[in-house]
Amino acid sequence: MKQVSLTIPEIGLIAGTRAAGAAGLALLLSNRMDPEQRRAIGWTLLAVGIMTTVPLVAQVFGKFQEHKSSDD
Repeated sequence: MKQVSLTIPEIGLIAGTRAAGAAGLALLLSNRMDPEQRRAIGWTLLAVGIMTTVPLVAQVFGKFQEHKSSDD
């Protein structure tokens, strides 16, 4: 099994970025607000969620590679 150690703040950041992306997507798919405001907020949240997830994923994979190379 592949394992990577993450700190509590890293887990919180990952959860927060996923939540922002999901909230943005939910706003884009809903009809509860003024359409112009909804689209602006939705796209912003989705973009923030995606842009902040990329560096976190790179960090996790970097830790995985470090862990893997230290096992050799």
